[in-house]
Amino acid sequence: MSEVMRAAAFSEPGGPEVLKVMELPAPQAGPGEVRVRVRAAGVQPFDTAVRQGFLPAYMEYVPYPRIPGNEFAGVIDQVGTGVTGLSAGDEVLGFSALRSYAEYVVVPAANVAAKPAEVPWEVAGGLTAGVQTAELALDDIGLGAGDTLLVHAAAGAVGTAAVQIARRRGATVIGTAREANHDYLRSLGAIPVTYGDGLADRVRALAPGGVSAALDGAGGHALDVSLELVADRQRIVTLAEHGKADALGVRLVRGERSAERLGRYARLYAAGEFAWPVRWTYRLEEAAEAHREVEGRHGAGKVVLTI
Repeated sequence: MSEVMRAAAFSEPGGPEVLKVMELPAPQAGPGEVRVRVRAAGVQPFDTAVRQGFLPAYMEYVPYPRIPGNEFAGVIDQVGTGVTGLSAGDEVLGFSALRSYAEYVVVPAANVAAKPAEVPWEVAGGLTAGVQTAELALDDIGLGAGDTLLVHAAAGAVGTAAVQIARRRGATVIGTAREANHDYLRSLGAIPVTYGDGLADRVRALAPGGVSAALDGAGGHALDVSLELVADRQRIVTLAEHGKADALGVRLVRGERSAERLGRYARLYAAGEFAWPVRWTYRLEEAAEAHREVEGRHGAGKVVLTI
């Protein structure tokens, strides 16, 4: 009998309720790959879009049932031929295209980094998407000392990473968030500001020298405000308005995720130099509830499945 595993998957697109725990064939590590027994998997807006039927342009058709999830942490239990430097029993964190809401995931060996012992599983499982997206975006606009960066949705995962990365580079950061999250943003080193009508004027009052760059994690009015405040549109990155980016002359996130980058931030967390709060953990059987939590945008910090 072939090996099976438990996974949170869906057989047709739809709302959170389509996510069910299923028994599916367990993947096997091939050449250049490792198989990881997953301990934790991050949940993010990308996953909820996949559940609704979205697949990115770079991905070929994926048959049903589909398993969401593109960030994970766990223990290597299979090593494919040609893999060096990794062994069964190694604790790692990593990234994939899909398939992380499962007991096992197979990825190229280049997609995992060593998990420091000081990093809890739930933190490791939900680290990659936020830090990779944020650093790629800030690298692309050349953010550095002397810049004033406006971050929309600053209390979310990408925003949390972007605020800290920008502050480490010597930039001033203004972050938009609900008032309930303002103390959280202050703890990260950002100047908080509330969403809503009059946002542009409130930001101007906080940045009399002007805003030199923006990271838009909200879209809509947030992007409009960014366009109003930032003179160089090539220093605006949107994570939300993909269909408008070209016409408006703003950037999308470009570049490739890397294990080097992921491992670097895991080590910073282990050293107490990078914050990555987890606001809620759910069991695999509660994947639908985790999606409702993410779609509701109820608070700061990461949502993670434990497996």
